[in-house]
Amino acid sequence: MHPVTGSRASVPAMGRAPRLSADRVRTPPRMPAARPPIRSRADAETVALLHRAARVLIEEVPRLTDRIVALMKEREPAYRSTVVDPHEVWREVHDSLSHNVRSLVHPKQTRESARSCAWRIGTDRAAQGFPLDALLHAYRIGCTVVWEQLLETASKEDPLGAQSLVHVAADVWNFVDEHCTLVATAYQEVERQLSWHRENRYRIIVAALLDGTARVSDFPEAEQVLGLPEQGRYAVVALEDADAPCRTPHSVEVGDGLRTVWHTAEGTAHAIVLLGGGGGGGECDGGRGRGSGSGPERLVRGLEVPPGARAGVSPAVTGLAAINTARRLADTALRTRPAAGSAALLEERYPEALVVSSPDLGTALADRMLGPVLALESADRELLLTTLAAWLEAGGSARRAGGLLFCHRNTVLNRLRRYEELIGRSLDHPREIMELSLALSAHRLLTP
Repeated sequence: MHPVTGSRASVPAMGRAPRLSADRVRTPPRMPAARPPIRSRADAETVALLHRAARVLIEEVPRLTDRIVALMKEREPAYRSTVVDPHEVWREVHDSLSHNVRSLVHPKQTRESARSCAWRIGTDRAAQGFPLDALLHAYRIGCTVVWEQLLETASKEDPLGAQSLVHVAADVWNFVDEHCTLVATAYQEVERQLSWHRENRYRIIVAALLDGTARVSDFPEAEQVLGLPEQGRYAVVALEDADAPCRTPHSVEVGDGLRTVWHTAEGTAHAIVLLGGGGGGGECDGGRGRGSGSGPERLVRGLEVPPGARAGVSPAVTGLAAINTARRLADTALRTRPAAGSAALLEERYPEALVVSSPDLGTALADRMLGPVLALESADRELLLTTLAAWLEAGGSARRAGGLLFCHRNTVLNRLRRYEELIGRSLDHPREIMELSLALSAHRLLTP
């Protein structure tokens, strides 16, 4: 009595998920044990009439199958889909009817085979992604047809006695309820396992792209599962949140409706962001190639970094093969220590990135350019460091630096001369200024 579906449709989970099948379920769900049968209230004559009517239906299974399949297509839209194989639907409705009608005649001998058939239907349809509500609706359509056919057949044999079949109606619908429950339970068990499989595969693919272990042969699956084109134009965001390390990264708004795939590992979350536009200019085009209107600069403007978090954003790269490069550059941008609640774009922090990329050299440069200053008393040290930073920010203008520091330009010049005397170098040379700038960055970024 169980009409089933032969749908070949798949359920998209994340992006366009690949079709999953029952053989990809890690542990096939086990069918629960049958409940103790409910004692029938029907008398022996009524049961015998039911058995005789059911024996007639056994010979009518092909015709009933045709009728049920037609009603399923008429009443349940899911069965009118072009992806449903009509031959498979007919075959499974036929098999289910055969098992269940025979179970009316020989309940003890056929109960387990009928239950197994219902369980298999539930697992198969979950693997194919066919809607559970449509499946259960179709099951009840078939049960109604069989019950009506039983009444009609019994009435032809014994019009008066057929009225007594009302006493077995409860038995029949208890049977229907048990099998609907079996179908739903099997469906839900497989759906949970397949959902785990999809999510786990999703995480594995994203992690492989970010850590550089993905192979070229993996890219088609990555494109299908993640919805990221193999030759798309990407940036990577690295997010670190010391105040809330367990924050769900998916809650972070990237902006502009950009396709974003998140992954979290070891306290740092990474997002692969599809920027859109073409990707000329090599593996890493820094957002200046074709489509730069939707490049990393725009990404940073739309990125809503939580108040206690920091983010680093890579330059634009072309293709899934370059995601690992972008991830490393995003991590480098994050190590330049942007202010809390903000994002650092690597292209705007290359000097700082050079320092954090080679901390030993940065520390050596800071010692060379700032060693005597760092040896001063705390007040003098901070005064000189603040003056040097303000002077560099003012583009080498003592007047503008004085405005930033609320002091006279001559005061700034005096402090610069003192610095030159301490380190024995002149700030008249561009190279010295460059090294000083890097040294100040190294001191800020590398000092615990």
